[in-house]
Amino acid sequence: MFIQTESTPNPATLKFLPGREVMGEGKVADFDSREAAARSPLARALFEVPDVARVFFGADFISVTKSDGEWKHLKPAILGAIMEHFTRELPLIETPAEEKDAAGSSDDDSEVVAQIKDLLETRVRPAVAQDGGDITYHGFDEASGIVYLHMRGSCAGCPSATLTLRNGIENLLRHYVPEVSAVEAV
Repeated sequence: MFIQTESTPNPATLKFLPGREVMGEGKVADFDSREAAARSPLARALFEVPDVARVFFGADFISVTKSDGEWKHLKPAILGAIMEHFTRELPLIETPAEEKDAAGSSDDDSEVVAQIKDLLETRVRPAVAQDGGDITYHGFDEASGIVYLHMRGSCAGCPSATLTLRNGIENLLRHYVPEVSAVEAV
């Protein structure tokens, strides 16, 4: 098994590509602590590596964020944990997630909200996934025009996240959805 690595805009996060499906298209899992990783054998194994602070599973990648240390020292142990997990064919998540993804559509969505969610799904999420992260819809305040987004994976805590929100996502949404006045992270 050959696992590729890629840097991300967040210097504390590396993206690992095992060359196979991880979560599957449109699905993600974010673990920000050892306790949160309890339902995932792979996330638990990665948190056993010293200085691992966050683990994020995307469609076909795994992002790992470090709290401290040098990647040259952490990377071999992370690669070993990923390789062992996939070669032993362990389940990625032991218990199915009970929560519905916040980006999911609802029949109750207004036309504006449906348009915002569609732009996030088709344009924004694929772009940030390339950087090892994910951004999901959290809400829209129609009175103020503010869209609230949840940043996960390498986007969480990334130094350039504010720039991405303001210059990228906000401009895109304001261009296509005139009702949007601003974008804020939650």
